[in-house]
Amino acid sequence: MGTEKIVILTGAGLSAESGVPTFRDTNGIWAKYDYREVATPEGFARNPVRVHEFYNMRRRAHAGIRPNAAHAALARLEREHEGEVWVVTQNVDALHEAAGSRNLIHMHGELFRALCAKCGARTPWSEDMSLTTACASCTAAGGMRPDVVWFGEMPYHMQRIRELLEAADLFISIGTSGNVYPAAGFVAEARAAGAHTVELNLEPSEGRSLFAEAVYGPATSVVPAYVEKMLNAGGVSVPRT
Repeated sequence: MGTEKIVILTGAGLSAESGVPTFRDTNGIWAKYDYREVATPEGFARNPVRVHEFYNMRRRAHAGIRPNAAHAALARLEREHEGEVWVVTQNVDALHEAAGSRNLIHMHGELFRALCAKCGARTPWSEDMSLTTACASCTAAGGMRPDVVWFGEMPYHMQRIRELLEAADLFISIGTSGNVYPAAGFVAEARAAGAHTVELNLEPSEGRSLFAEAVYGPATSVVPAYVEKMLNAGGVSVPRT
């Protein structure tokens, strides 16, 4: 075959080896910060200065971070696979793009983009942000925020993601805990559509039983090896049901 449609879901575990902190591990971000204060619309309404400080810190911390071998392998898969390859990422970093991925959906938004809550304009953003930051579109200050999906907000591009899942021959989940919805439900949607399902993770996720195949280990080891195997085999010949 070799022309399968592949959908890949990536989570924090993919970028961890590049030095990007995870969220839910013992030493993750949410062990150090209360998400209700820095990652909800209510937290932003209560204390926007604190939220800006949190995201300014995260932007600065990403300045020297580079893609790892797992990011590079997924970009290679997109380039060399004869079929369609899409990456749907929960990560807000820009490492997939830096590695060369082009068919990419940021379902939780992007750290290096800003959203104006007053006019809805979105723009690339790499500098610090504050209450005095003015929107380039409407010129109003006080409404700029990171263009990321906070708890209680709807992830981006859900209709497009569901269309991709319904058409997928192969669904691969990489570096995600399997306990954050709606992403945690993607494997069930892909299975229902007849896709072969694969988990590549450091350890079994909460949704392990839903995957037909699993390989465990560091992303920089298991992802390049799995991609190499797929490309050498000319794809994954899995009959759709």
